[in-house]
Amino acid sequence: MSGMRKVILALLVAGPLAACSGGDRGLHRFGADATGPDEFSVMPMRPLQMPETFALADPTPGGSNRADPNPVGDAIATLGGSQAAGNVGGVPASDVALVAVAGRAGIDPAIRATLAAEDAAFRRRASVINALNWAGRDRYFRAYAGQALDAYAELARFRALGVAVPSAPPGN
Repeated sequence: MSGMRKVILALLVAGPLAACSGGDRGLHRFGADATGPDEFSVMPMRPLQMPETFALADPTPGGSNRADPNPVGDAIATLGGSQAAGNVGGVPASDVALVAVAGRAGIDPAIRATLAAEDAAFRRRASVINALNWAGRDRYFRAYAGQALDAYAELARFRALGVAVPSAPPGN
């Protein structure tokens, strides 16, 4: 067998083996060319401050973080709300009726585990189809398209019912 034939035979054997190798066959394809928001440009940062002492602070389980004492309130303020809204415990008074209606049929304590198992099975089925994705396209939104709401159709439906809806959210 000539040297060139050995090289071609090695490539013919190695190619399918490399294609069948394991790895995560998730629905999302993250790469350097992916576009998206820069989360760090959204949140305003406080200026650095010199601590009173360089000794490590004692841990406070369940307490606040010295670097970020009110993260929820800061996030709410960044989005245009009141920072004090992040300090309230329990359900806000404006949402009590909503929570009551949502829980009227009872609350399943294992709902998170149930949904996680069902979604894992769904993604496993979708990943089988995604295995044929040789171009490396992101198939996440196509896989979940049947479960997505059309914002503009919902806007029209709610307006037809007489619900005051100012506008639909912008598209992706």
